Amino acid sequence: MTLPPAEDRVDPKRNTAFPRLRRQIDLGWRRMRLHGPGQLQFWVIALVIGVLAGFAALLFRAGIDALQTLLYGADDRAILDVARALPWYLLVAIPATGGLVVGLILHRFTPDGRARAVADVIEGAALTRGRIEMRAGLASAAASLITLGSGGSAGREGPVVHLAGLISTAIARRIDASGVTGRDLLGCAVAAAVSASFNAPIAGAIFAMEVVLRHHALHAFAPIAIASVAGTVVNRLNYGNVAEFSLPESQGLAFYWEIPAFLILGVVCGAVAVVMIRAIFWTEDGASRLQAATGLPRWLRPAIAGALVGALATQFPEVIGIGYQVTSLALTGQMLLHEAIVIAALKVAAVAITLGGRMGGGIFSPALVVGALTGLAFGLIATGFLPQVSGVANVYALAGMGAVAAAILGAPVSTTLIVFEMTGDWQTAIAVLAAVSTATAVASRFIRRSFFLTQLARRGVRIAQGPQEYLQQVTTIRGAMCKPGARGAPEEDALAALAAQGRALDADASLKTALRLFDRTGATHLAVTRAGPNGSRAVVGSLSHVDALRAFTRVLAATAAEEHS
Repeated sequence: MTLPPAEDRVDPKRNTAFPRLRRQIDLGWRRMRLHGPGQLQFWVIALVIGVLAGFAALLFRAGIDALQTLLYGADDRAILDVARALPWYLLVAIPATGGLVVGLILHRFTPDGRARAVADVIEGAALTRGRIEMRAGLASAAASLITLGSGGSAGREGPVVHLAGLISTAIARRIDASGVTGRDLLGCAVAAAVSASFNAPIAGAIFAMEVVLRHHALHAFAPIAIASVAGTVVNRLNYGNVAEFSLPESQGLAFYWEIPAFLILGVVCGAVAVVMIRAIFWTEDGASRLQAATGLPRWLRPAIAGALVGALATQFPEVIGIGYQVTSLALTGQMLLHEAIVIAALKVAAVAITLGGRMGGGIFSPALVVGALTGLAFGLIATGFLPQVSGVANVYALAGMGAVAAAILGAPVSTTLIVFEMTGDWQTAIAVLAAVSTATAVASRFIRRSFFLTQLARRGVRIAQGPQEYLQQVTTIRGAMCKPGARGAPEEDALAALAAQGRALDADASLKTALRLFDRTGATHLAVTRAGPNGSRAVVGSLSHVDALRAFTRVLAATAAEEHS
């Protein structure tokens, strides 16, 4: 009879069953942490994240509605009717006061006075192992809620995505998740937030991979889909299985000859998307220059922006708030041609003031509003010009809504799916896809793939160029450098000579800095230095050009393995 190994025997005087179980649990936890998407435990965590992100989306929405009802007497579904009856001074004072509170929050709890949103989630997925800032993120969520509740002209989906990212970050830190697992957890949270916001589980999952993770890795699909479904279930338990917008029953194309009109609509929507993006950045740059020139405190900037939006709302209350009521009016054809054109232009101005004034909020909902208005205006003209081969203008409003949003977000697939899931009509989806395709093609000629990636590029974070660019920025030379005296490394005298010639770099330098220095100097080795006392520099090692390239190849290979797994 063969005895089991000594470490597996149960001593009657000393029961070792519990230590064995503990070892198995530790081993399983380690495997889940490092290789999470392939483990059942990870799917359970994805489900938990989906539920939490779904409830976060609902609570954020409920908070906005409660604050709007408190300040205006109605939520965003009916705020337009109430705003038209309010005195002008209240329309100015409410968003101005909200902006003041926002400014004080962001000034106190963020280093730069800027509210975080989707761009920061994308940056976290690419550069910081799926983690985002917690302190600044919580402050941004509060600031965005106050902005939207007090009438700021922005969207709630961006802040909800960031809020969901905070949930995944807390869990990733709790389990000490690896970079791959942390990014997948972030994708789960984003998918659940989007699906809970739009009651669109398919679009939520695709949005997370298309916009945030920026790849469609097979290993991540199952947990992201689970989280997306969980977010949708949370939404439906509260609101029922209803679409975000109430649409007329007949939305189909009258004839397939109408498709060229939707392609032309896409060109128009692409141009509108570019104008909207550039208006936001132009306003932000102008406000920053004015702030620097006048010495205006940064906490006062959102208050001024709120007052300007309120002043605009005194004449055109359609620009106030998220804009769901205006979108519904456009989708149901309850606006005239000149109304649609004027309100679309003024909504762009109000969004630029809100976001350029750093009040907080997102771009998703404003893109839907402007797109619906643009589509309705185009549809009224098109159906009036050729009524015999035209359907209803409402279909153009729906296609325009998807086209402008897709061009701004850089998400043609998930945006098309969102529109389809809101209507359930394949024929309408064909029209939307036609408009989306040309809109994204036009917009991509003038912006860096999306509003979010352009935001990051303006901060010096160039993710749009792909991992071959941004991985150089975040990978340090620590793993590639050699200590003095190592085999193949230059002698200490040679390293000192390299340092004296300026062929040296800091031990914490990035691979990008090292590779540029190699290219500029033509050197095969560089000295690696560290700051010493009295401003001196001490040589602590060397870096060869070959080792730097090897390190870069390794991180590229690891990223490619993750994206194509």
